[in-house]
Amino acid sequence: MGVMARPRTRSVDGPPRERQRASHSMEAVLAAAVGLLDEAGPSALTFRALATRLGTGVGSIYWYVASKDELLDRATDHAVGEVLAAVEAQPGGDDPIADLRAMAVALFDVIVDRPWLAAYFMRNTDVQDNSLRLYEKLGQQMLRLDLTPRQRFHAVSAVVGVVVGTAADLGAEPPQELLDGSVNREEYLGRFADTWRALDPAEYPFVHQIVDEFAGHDDREQFLAALELTLAGLRLQAEA
Repeated sequence: MGVMARPRTRSVDGPPRERQRASHSMEAVLAAAVGLLDEAGPSALTFRALATRLGTGVGSIYWYVASKDELLDRATDHAVGEVLAAVEAQPGGDDPIADLRAMAVALFDVIVDRPWLAAYFMRNTDVQDNSLRLYEKLGQQMLRLDLTPRQRFHAVSAVVGVVVGTAADLGAEPPQELLDGSVNREEYLGRFADTWRALDPAEYPFVHQIVDEFAGHDDREQFLAALELTLAGLRLQAEA
């Protein structure tokens, strides 16, 4: 009987080499990956940077993940695990819409703080068990409503879309002039508001009506309003 060859992997810098034995747990690897993503986004998460953060060799990372895509998916799921834990700790109520609202807000708050999550949430549920379980938790509230399977699928998709889409938009990199403090948020929005006010009111009647609301709007309040519109439509559909 021959001797089984030790696994080999390709280094990020050159030809295949022997895989370095892991010296950390998957939990430690993913926690470090999430830390890098929180600090500087997906571009900062390289195998070399992660190995440096862990104080190990690049090869040891391959004991846990085969590629950066897998690392991003698993790091996302690791972060979503915090949302899932919070959702599972919430006491259920008599109103599934209210329970759904609480779950949606919990997910929104995490993605606003970690905007990189939006791009990878439920991207690969083969490895994102926490994400799939959270999706299931949202869907179980639909099972409490008088809806068809298609209506339930569309309803969950709409809620997730409002949450993830809005949170991703709010978490986008702000303009440089906001980052460096050249202007504050009110001044930045006010600049656009002044431009809108100068438009012909006969051609832009809606813009003229809402321009003051735009100039002083609160982002979280705007998200909650969008969520309420979605949930109100869902309630009407279930009661029809």
